[in-house]
Amino acid sequence: MANNQHLARQTAVQALYQHSLTGQLSSEIEGSFILNKKLSGKYQQFFLHLVRSIAPHTENIDKLFDQHLDRAKDQLDLVTLAVLRVGAFELAHQPDTPMKVIINESIDLAKEFGADQGYKYINGVLDKVAREVRGNQQA
Repeated sequence: MANNQHLARQTAVQALYQHSLTGQLSSEIEGSFILNKKLSGKYQQFFLHLVRSIAPHTENIDKLFDQHLDRAKDQLDLVTLAVLRVGAFELAHQPDTPMKVIINESIDLAKEFGADQGYKYINGVLDKVAREVRGNQQA
């Protein structure tokens, strides 16, 4: 089960990366990702929920982590931005998903797609976002 949910997150990061790179609307790119990754059922719905909730609202989602960055957002690579957006969105808007799961998934995505040590940066930023949006909730 978790593998399919991970695949949905992984695919969302790729779609958001493409959205940032090309400026295409999420509706223009999501179909090809669903076909290529063979997403179906609730995992397809989860992917669509992430992309449709994040892509048109990146400015608001970025506000969740902007203050926790040690550099200007435009100095981050697009993969890091995509992973941070998915993680921050889930921390703020998916209260049923445990913080630890979201942060661990984000670390895994950063290891898969990001720079060599980028996962450490993402871990640090999302840990601060988690404390801010979820307070003292257990990780």
